[in-house]
Amino acid sequence: MLSLNGITVRLGGRTILDSATAALPPRSRVGLIGRNGAGKSTLMKVIARQSEPDGGSCDMPRGARIGYIAQEAPSGDATPFETVLAADTERAALLEEAEHSHDPDRLGEIHERLNAIDAHTAPARAARILVGLGFDEEMQQRPLDSYSGGWKMRVALASLLFSAPDLLLLDEPSNHLDLEATLWLENFLKSYRATMVIVSHERDLLNNVVDHILHLEQGKVTLYPGGYDAFETQRAERLAQLESAREKQATERAKLQDYIARNSARASTAKQAQSRVKALARMKPIAAVAEDPSLSFDFPSPQQALRPPLVTLDMAAVGYTAGKPILRRLNLRLDPEERIALLGRNGNGKTTLARLLAAQLAPMEGEMNASGKMRVGYFTQYQVEELDGADTPLEHMTRQMKGATPAAVRAQLGRFGFSGAKATTEVRKLSGGERARLALALITREAPHMLILDEPTNHLDVDAREALVQALNAYEGAVVVVSHDRHMIEAAADRLVLVDDGTATDFDGSIEDYTDFILGKGPAAGGKPKVSGKEARKAAAEARERSKALRDAVKAAEAEVKKLGDRRSQIDRTMFDRSTASPADAKLTTSQLMLERGRVERALEEAEARWLEASEALEAAAEAA
Repeated sequence: MLSLNGITVRLGGRTILDSATAALPPRSRVGLIGRNGAGKSTLMKVIARQSEPDGGSCDMPRGARIGYIAQEAPSGDATPFETVLAADTERAALLEEAEHSHDPDRLGEIHERLNAIDAHTAPARAARILVGLGFDEEMQQRPLDSYSGGWKMRVALASLLFSAPDLLLLDEPSNHLDLEATLWLENFLKSYRATMVIVSHERDLLNNVVDHILHLEQGKVTLYPGGYDAFETQRAERLAQLESAREKQATERAKLQDYIARNSARASTAKQAQSRVKALARMKPIAAVAEDPSLSFDFPSPQQALRPPLVTLDMAAVGYTAGKPILRRLNLRLDPEERIALLGRNGNGKTTLARLLAAQLAPMEGEMNASGKMRVGYFTQYQVEELDGADTPLEHMTRQMKGATPAAVRAQLGRFGFSGAKATTEVRKLSGGERARLALALITREAPHMLILDEPTNHLDVDAREALVQALNAYEGAVVVVSHDRHMIEAAADRLVLVDDGTATDFDGSIEDYTDFILGKGPAAGGKPKVSGKEARKAAAEARERSKALRDAVKAAEAEVKKLGDRRSQIDRTMFDRSTASPADAKLTTSQLMLERGRVERALEEAEARWLEASEALEAAAEAA
């Protein structure tokens, strides 16, 4: 259906796509993934014929209809329902022609074609799609200009899905959706019968919808069969092979260099040495798998634990207009180390409840009691958007940490990957994901007792989201999260609170139960859980305590492995080139260095064994949880 043949794109002197080549099977469902800034949207625009590549071609069957959401949201006086119906341009044109045609033969052809494209069911299909994306009957009849940009983009998505193109291109389709609409979209895409390419960072969507992963990295694309979990397994094996090849090459390079150094000056071996110089020059280096600082999240845990409860709400009401609460009858208790996910459609009051818990809103009725010593870190997308683009992360953090030493300021930035030059880069030059990390660094500068995160994953790719989940699980304070990312909710929350019908109540069940409930496959929120919420929270807290000791053991073993590995490399460099020796190593003979290397090698093997044992125990604990 779709072939990418050596696609090359250069922007501002930088190569974004470098001879990207792949053949996508017919009717395949492809998840296009890659780190932020890798060029995914650029490739999508080339496929959508909205951008011309500098080299190569994108081939597909002649006459294939391509569907791609425009960057600008629809606007005007038309309603969402009218806008979606108009997206089927053939149907709209035929109806328009039928209204003005007086030729009986032509009218017969028009009606025959309308029947063939199932035009009479179009209004019902349009309404069904809009309902799935959160528009009730009243909302479908309001003018587009009465909606925010996010809701307008939902109309654009509905229009694209309704038009049913032969090649469906979706670039981050869940960005403007809540969890409920995301679940509906996933269910819709499962039954879509044409070829699709989806740029998404939603692990569940990539596992449940796509059958191939197209990975974009360093300008190249690689096609993997299966969903995201299958891709991770295959890629890990590929990276392990690459690292093994790199180490083997490094050993061979060292041998060649050693031979050249020992034999270049001898007439009898100069020719052989020269041939090895040529072999060394032809050896193309295999790059090491580099650590990515953009995956750095390390939330400082509170130094002094507070006694429970952290917060209690007793018949509280909250809203923005005097006398008109959005939420009423709120009876909630939050304890230290609690992990809560707020569920519910956009507009139901999740952000309002989050702001109440963060003490940004006061209760209109009832009571809210919180520990006077409690510090809260509250993250919203507005904080990301309001960062001063002319300032650097270092300047932002210095202003917020008044009185702190420069070392303390840089240490907090370093927890989130802003070290070296990154700390002094203007914010306007940072990616969306980097700005989100900076906002998280700023709100956690005082080691809060509770983190409240409202859609923290919007600018993060899959790898960064996984790093965020791991950091939240290592954090020792309470967490309240609003997210449409099911993987994050499942991995980082052990209590679900449903915000619906003007209040908030515990949802006694898992995220899978909630998914079934939303899709009409399970009981309502009041159904009996398999395990009570209290028991589940207690078990989750005990599991976190056990895993903390295991995580500490893994970190200690990793540090020891790195230390011993560095020492082994230092000895190897000294044996190869004495000018690189430390003062202590310079006093040792070659025999003594070899003995020292043997001791380090044995210690390294023992440390690696401890690391492997601790890692397996941590993995087993995570699976058991």
